[in-house]
Amino acid sequence: MRYKITIEYDGTNLLGWQEQLDGPSVQDYLQRALSCFTPAEEINEAPLSDEEDEDASTGERLQKPNKIVVFGAGRTDAGVHATSQVAHFDLKEDLVDWKLREAMNARLRDMEAPVSVLSVEKVGLDFHARFSAKGRGYLYRILNRRAPAVLEKNRVWWVPVPLGVEKMRQGAKYLIGHHDFSSFRAAACQAKSPIKTLDKLDIEVCGEEIHFIVEARSFLHHQVRNMVGTLKMVGDGHLEPEDIKRILEEKKRSAAGINAPACGLYLTKVMY
Repeated sequence: MRYKITIEYDGTNLLGWQEQLDGPSVQDYLQRALSCFTPAEEINEAPLSDEEDEDASTGERLQKPNKIVVFGAGRTDAGVHATSQVAHFDLKEDLVDWKLREAMNARLRDMEAPVSVLSVEKVGLDFHARFSAKGRGYLYRILNRRAPAVLEKNRVWWVPVPLGVEKMRQGAKYLIGHHDFSSFRAAACQAKSPIKTLDKLDIEVCGEEIHFIVEARSFLHHQVRNMVGTLKMVGDGHLEPEDIKRILEEKKRSAAGINAPACGLYLTKVMY
């Protein structure tokens, strides 16, 4: 049986989604939570497509013997959070959805994991959390006030200087659409092509916070954080809105602005 799960996690003390040898990750916690169940037989994974998600490392290709491998829709980096990450895995057992959810959450609580399973549902074997996805949505939160963050520490990017929201919105318009995003691509990005289509980049004021709502089929490594960091420099006057067009056209990372910290980024939706 193949199971699709929706999860949330606080990435503050995690090394990201991908299983690591030197520290905790979301994938590792979930696989440990499933260790008492019986893994399915070896499963051949679909080939990598040209469309990569935010971390384009290859990762697991086969179900390992005697180990349940959990495949995620987006491989978030260390410090990045999620309110609606999607993953899948295969078990021999045919289990009641809510009972599997409760069992996984009980084990996650025992491990004091900052991860929670929100829902479980059975899906067909043709479903793949990553390759079946038609789009992903992210939220980036900036706390824009003089007083530092206390309750929201490690969950927002605290920017104490005033930011010009209208100027950032003007700059964001240049990023919408089909472009070569080399200027907003991390040096370690393994995606085959820097060309992506950005469907949405809205900037909203929510009290003392500024929210960047971003959607696309897929993203380059650090693309969202690099775009937000560059737009922040428009907001504080270091760049003009028209500079975003120039930065895109230069197609080199050194042309763009800073990489916004991971703590403000959330994976909020995966569309199928």
